[in-house]
Amino acid sequence: MKLKGLLAIAIAGTLATGCAATAAEKKTASASDASSTKAKSVETAFPSTYLAYPSADTAITGVTLYDGEGQRIDNATLFMSGGKIKSVGGPDVAVPDSAVVVDGTGKFVTPGIIDIHSHLGDYPTPSVAAHSDGNEATSPVTPQVWAEHSVWPQDPGFSRAMANGGITSLQILPGSANLFGGRSVTLKNVPARTVQRMKFPGAPYGMKMACGENPKRVYGGRNRLPSTRMGNLALNRQTWINAQDYRKKMNGSKPPKRDLAMETLVGVLDGEILVHNHCYRADELNQIIDMSKEFGYKVTAFHHAVESYKIADILAEEGICSAIWADWWGFKMEAYDAIPENAALLHQAGACTIIHSDDENQIQRLNQEAAKAMSDGRAMGIDISDATAISWITYNPAKAMGIADQTGSIKVGKMADVVLWNGNPLSVYSRPEKVWVDGAMLYDSMDPARRPVSDFELGQPGEGDVK
Repeated sequence: MKLKGLLAIAIAGTLATGCAATAAEKKTASASDASSTKAKSVETAFPSTYLAYPSADTAITGVTLYDGEGQRIDNATLFMSGGKIKSVGGPDVAVPDSAVVVDGTGKFVTPGIIDIHSHLGDYPTPSVAAHSDGNEATSPVTPQVWAEHSVWPQDPGFSRAMANGGITSLQILPGSANLFGGRSVTLKNVPARTVQRMKFPGAPYGMKMACGENPKRVYGGRNRLPSTRMGNLALNRQTWINAQDYRKKMNGSKPPKRDLAMETLVGVLDGEILVHNHCYRADELNQIIDMSKEFGYKVTAFHHAVESYKIADILAEEGICSAIWADWWGFKMEAYDAIPENAALLHQAGACTIIHSDDENQIQRLNQEAAKAMSDGRAMGIDISDATAISWITYNPAKAMGIADQTGSIKVGKMADVVLWNGNPLSVYSRPEKVWVDGAMLYDSMDPARRPVSDFELGQPGEGDVK
């Protein structure tokens, strides 16, 4: 058998050992329970069974470090131990003699890259009808579905996202066919046999909503509500009215029969589930903000949001993030007024800015997308530092996903989710050289044995190829 085949078997065996306990074998605290102090009327189903891979004490020295929160440290030393960031600073940072030392001279370190908007696993590769599991397009209101129940952990896209893009965490969302698309799930980008083993510990659930063209096109084409934007808003509002009524009954003397859809909506109203709203036009963003105030919930982030720049001051005042592309434009009417300076104008207004992918290929180069958005801003005279651009794909998405207390920046005590780049990460020529998740090196471009390969790829042409 060829050496490559032996390496694949060895890797598979190592990963199986690391992921040995499934949900049926070991139950841990659920993602929501770990982050919320509010009492739950119903125990959370499908808890995270995430278990970090074994790590070694590791120091990266002599590196240029972007901490994810807008700071740059030259000639930095980063020390990781026990899966956490233990110390970070200049060359005087103490490093134990027993630690593995990686010379970062001429290289760069960032936090692990985070994609707030992905469909990996729900729309996996190969992209065939049998794998199309992201949209429950049977009703415009489906908050009862959970994206995690469609995630295929063997999607080769996960390993490519890590090897090419340095992705260490990502949020998997339902598609945008529906007004209420269902719950999202936040994952650690690690090889695993089950989605529960990938579920980010302590991450709150999100709920995907959508406005604009998609719901009215999908259901208007079936001659049913909604077929217009006013139909979108009417059905949205009625659904929230129903959710308020269900919550009132839950707190009454005779609680109603369990309703999975209503449980998700009540979770939003109670502030336990975060709203991620697909929306493009500025006027609709404003309408959604008004609706959220009517029913007492908060929009955490508008996704795609190509016209956010038109109301950047309002978004800053409301504390709502915009998860956007660098330059996608014109692929449908509501994307017509997109401009490449969107991110820069949001940043200038003090609004939370995030660069996302929504694509299995673009997730592999979010660093380049952030660089494009930064460059377009500089071209119009807006001063944006390299360190700030890195925050658009690290700390800011972590904040909008409710996990910034654990990851998203290189701070003492946080998860050691770290990428060592072979050059400036904002250069088109740079690639991840090594990637650590919770201090465990899961990818090393110099070591073929540390290139995760999905079971689906074993024995296939191009197996493990990440070029």
